[in-house]
Formats: sequence, C-alpha cells, structure tokens
Amino acid sequence: MAQDVEEISLRVPDSRSGDRIDRVLAGLVADMSRARLQTLIRDGQVSVGGRTIVEPRYRVNAGDLVHLRIPPTQPAILQPEPIALEIVHEDADLIVISKPAGLTVHPGAGTPSGTLVNALLHHCAGSLSGIGGIERPGIVHRLDKDTSGLMVVAKTDAAHRHLSAQFADHGRTGDLERGYLAIIWGAPERRRGTIDAPLARSPQNPEKMAVRRGGREAITHFEVLDTYSDPEGRPLASLIECRLETGRTHQIRVHLAHIGHPLLGDPVYGGGFRSKERLMSERQRQALAGLGRQALHAYLLALRHPSRDEILRFESDLPGEMRSLVDALTET
Repeated sequence: MAQDVEEISLRVPDSRSGDRIDRVLAGLVADMSRARLQTLIRDGQVSVGGRTIVEPRYRVNAGDLVHLRIPPTQPAILQPEPIALEIVHEDADLIVISKPAGLTVHPGAGTPSGTLVNALLHHCAGSLSGIGGIERPGIVHRLDKDTSGLMVVAKTDAAHRHLSAQFADHGRTGDLERGYLAIIWGAPERRRGTIDAPLARSPQNPEKMAVRRGGREAITHFEVLDTYSDPEGRPLASLIECRLETGRTHQIRVHLAHIGHPLLGDPVYGGGFRSKERLMSERQRQALAGLGRQALHAYLLALRHPSRDEILRFESDLPGEMRSLVDALTET
C-alpha cells in the first residue's frame, strides 16, 4: 500500500521573524536535516500563507503560516544483498558493525554491488526511516576497503545529522573517539608523537593522497605499543595505536609513510619498503603474505547516542590475520 504524504502546518514564532525559511523549519521540525528541508523547499513542497516558496533563503515574518508536505520515503536505487555482517550493536537509531577487510563501504566506479551499503539495505529492511528522503543507511564515516574494524551507520535522518556533527568535530569538543591499531615498518624515535601535515591529491597520481602545502589540515596522534626486532637486534616493525584529530582520505597510511614508517602490507604507500622483507624469518614472511592488505584495524569507537543521553563505547580485537602477523613478529 502506498504511503500517504505527511503534511505539517506551523506558525513562525516572534523570535524567528526575518529569518530564513530553511533555518526556521530546521529549528521546528526536529527529525529532519536542514539539507533535506532545503530539497523539499526547492521541490515546491513548502508554502507560506498559501503561496509556494522554492527559495531556501526566503525570509519569513512572525505569525506566518508555513505548510510543509513530506512525500513518502523513496525506495533505494541500490539493491539489498544478503551479505553476512558482524553486528556489534543495533537499535532504532543506529547500527555498529565490525567491517572485515575486503568489503567496500559504498558502491562506486568498478564496485556497483557487494558493498556494505548493499548488505545494510538487506539487514535493515523495513527499519530505515530515510536519509535525505531516500530509504538507505546513513554513512557518516568510512574505512578503506582493506582496513578492518568498527563503523557506525545511521538508520534515521535525525541520527544521521547528529552523528555527522560528531564526526565533523572529530572529538575535539565532544565525546567521539576513534582508535586504530597499526603495524608499521621500523620504530619511530619517540614513543608518542603527533603528525601534523596537510593532505591533498597527489599531482602524480590522483588516486593517491600526499602531504602537500596548501592541502587540508590533517592531524594524527600515535603511540608505540610494542617493537619487534630483526635477528641483529635492529627494529624491524612496531605495533602502534593511532588517534585521529581529522578524518582525511588515507590519512593514517599517508602520514605514517611520510615519517618513514609505512604500514606493513600497504601496496600503495609502502611499496618502497619491500626490501625489509629480506630481514624477516620465513614464518614472518608467510604471515605478511597471509595478511594480504595494509595492517590497519579500527579497534575503538566511542560516541554519544543520538537520542539517548549516554556514551556508547566499543572495542574490537585484532582480526586473525593481523594477530598472526603480530605473533610471528614476536618470535625470538
């Protein structure tokens, strides 16, 4: 059965006289994002005093009667797919999953299906209220295809807006925390440090990121948890924890390569360190080959729940292939 169009009528309060109509509606319609309301305005779904308004910048007056029509959520163009997911937490507002390495987050060029979004559309069938008017999960952050670990996804427009604000702040003033475990070549001179280096697309290869003057601010904090030596007692590799203060594409991978300690198994940013493999034992080389991807795992995620006054905190153990590599590196 087709869903009915939802209709809302409201009066502009005295305190909002002279304000933009999109801002007024965003303050009065709690479950909808301002971007979604702007789309409805442009689509002719909003009227003031019986006159259709199509410009989000339209200024309202105190006492104006605003009428809003909300069409039913449209089905997603993407197709649901029964892909197994490791669900860490789920409620009416959000879902937290532990993403395996090899799973792409969102369909794109060369990956039209078989993604996390396709899997979530199948898993959450009937429980998505619509993000931006489309029945789809709300992606508020991403992990590279070959990075494993914790991700949170919004199930409602309101949750998407709330979580997006937390990730935009990167935990600077709020409760968001993101922690990563990484295995890098060699050992940094200091046990703790901060990499503050702007990132932009590489001029030589637009599919890669690079540290570049004038790029977007990018800050990564790290701490060395353990160091593994080669047979001569020299630092071969280290296990480190990284915390993000910004969230740029490939940020950890580029930053660690920039300071001379790229991730083990990273074919894009760590290719120049393949010679280090000669210093490994046969077991260590086999473990690295078995890894088959960059040694990066999003192990920690903490955030404020979008509708309940509580902090959600999740931790994820190293996946088997990274644990096997650590065990091999630990051998004496």
